[in-house]
Amino acid sequence: MDQLIELFKHLINPQWIIEHGGLYLLLIVIFAETGLFVGFFLPGDSLLFVAGIYGGLISDSFYNVPFVVIMLMISIAGVLGNMVGFWFGLKSGPILFSRKDTFFFKKKHLYQAKEFYDKYGGGAIFLARFLPIIRTFAPIVAGIVKMERRKFMFFNIISSFSWVFSMMLAGHYLDKFFPTLKDHLELVVIILILITTLPVLLKLFFGKTKHAHPPHNVNE
Repeated sequence: MDQLIELFKHLINPQWIIEHGGLYLLLIVIFAETGLFVGFFLPGDSLLFVAGIYGGLISDSFYNVPFVVIMLMISIAGVLGNMVGFWFGLKSGPILFSRKDTFFFKKKHLYQAKEFYDKYGGGAIFLARFLPIIRTFAPIVAGIVKMERRKFMFFNIISSFSWVFSMMLAGHYLDKFFPTLKDHLELVVIILILITTLPVLLKLFFGKTKHAHPPHNVNE
């Protein structure tokens, strides 16, 4: 049990993921966080930001490929993660709405993603990419409501590339402008997490979640 707790602590630490798992673990975490409902607790924005700071190190450890190739690979991992979430929603979505809460699955997150999708339609896939937790469940909800596949893939691709490139480039160039950024990485990550999760936290504590029945038709 202690080992599982220790592993959990490591998996929510972006710096540990990069230093001990390298590009491979980074790809796995981004894949899981962007489409598998068990990955909602994993770092997304902060992991990409830190990956941008350590971009040179990651490139050197992976056959010295250019930094842009690293960003492309991570973007593709995000696209694939959403695709798996979409497929999962298509196949088993209605069952999720009647499933009991567990440690790794909270039905309220699914309802929040559903409300977000109802409000923004297809563009929710793009907007959700920049919101923790919502990002994980949005493609599942898109599958549940049977969003048109081409439309989903369009928003899936542009959102993944926009998210990954913006976060990683921000970390990369801020590190160049502020060379001491690495010395305060924990504080930077905490601030970034607070900024990116604030909209979700406000919704969670002050918003009312409508426990609607799972939809059977597409209403975009």
